[in-house]
Amino acid sequence: MTKKSILFVDDEPNILSGLKRMFRVLRQVTDYHFIESGPAALDFMAEHHVDVIVSDMRMPGMDGAALLAIVQEKFPHIIRLMLTGQADEKSILQTVAVVHQFIAKPSTPETLHGILDRTCALQEVLQNDHLQSSIAKMGSLPSLPAVLALLQRTLKRPECSLDDIAAVIKQDLAISAKILQLANSAFFGLYNDIVSLSRAVSILGVDTIKSLVRCEGVFTELNPATVASSIAPSLWQHSMEVAVFAEKITQMENDAKELAETAFLAGFMHDIGKLVFFSSVQEQYLPTLELVKSRKIPPDQAEQQLFNATHGQVGGYLLGLWGLPLPVVEIVLFHHHPEQHPTPSFLPAVAVHAADVIYYRLHPDSHFGEPILNGALLKQAGMADRFDHWLTSCGEIVMESPPVPDQQKY
Repeated sequence: MTKKSILFVDDEPNILSGLKRMFRVLRQVTDYHFIESGPAALDFMAEHHVDVIVSDMRMPGMDGAALLAIVQEKFPHIIRLMLTGQADEKSILQTVAVVHQFIAKPSTPETLHGILDRTCALQEVLQNDHLQSSIAKMGSLPSLPAVLALLQRTLKRPECSLDDIAAVIKQDLAISAKILQLANSAFFGLYNDIVSLSRAVSILGVDTIKSLVRCEGVFTELNPATVASSIAPSLWQHSMEVAVFAEKITQMENDAKELAETAFLAGFMHDIGKLVFFSSVQEQYLPTLELVKSRKIPPDQAEQQLFNATHGQVGGYLLGLWGLPLPVVEIVLFHHHPEQHPTPSFLPAVAVHAADVIYYRLHPDSHFGEPILNGALLKQAGMADRFDHWLTSCGEIVMESPPVPDQQKY
């Protein structure tokens, strides 16, 4: 593993001195740099490789928001973290399209170490420098226009409740991911590992979500003229059904509520990498679809051939950048190859993998090249004889669901 380079920027010498002492013992594995102003940091990055920048928000002259906006444009491969205090909530909402993760100031050494270790490890997951830069530069993902419009109307209703807002947000991958990014940030650190969208909405509150919707660049609409717009509705349908199936499978095997919530969220997010591909490298991605159709192979195999990366790795990289819970990130990363999961018997990981296969068994005309069920993994997890039961139960869910309008299948 290449030695990582982390740059801290803060105008307070005492803060930088404390950080130097904190990370002195780790210099054998990571290079740490400490600079007192935004302009000086930009000069440093122009001459030296940096993997992660951690900037204070409040600095004279060029503040942290301005600095990280320039980094996003000029050095897109660099992961951007912001140190900020509670009083800066308004500034946070205005910079959420620029910053990957917000860190509460002050933070404990354990919190800061954990965030930086996990962030640096992400860059080993995706072995494609161009994709790394494209994804790191993204401040948001495009949303379905109808859902974004519905959210705006819902928020204008005087009697709208948190449940009403959550019900709308659950209909869109991009909005859900952004809400979870904020709810899981150390800045809002009332809870750890928020895997429930309803809980995320509750943590942020109506006023914060209203402010997010008003902020430029946080939520954007899919361009109706793009291929992504034509596949997005069926991608959402697939994602939602896999989420429901994964939740059902988990509930059939375990009564722990948090496991079911993790399975639902990971199932909903498992293919978000496809939306990332279409949003960041659409023209280069189109040949992947042709390869899938012509050779009748699963998308991840075609992606590996053309990009040396899969939509699972791409989606996991983005969600990891945005600080979503590690169990969800790992399930998204390995949903086609759960045997590579660090804990392959982990129930939600098995449930999402099985749910993805079940979707195509129940919708055989939806895609060329259905994913391959890992029977050995089910056996290892002690669930070799459970798949047919899951398939039957998920089939009953589909039969009870209202019909979905015909859409282009993906």
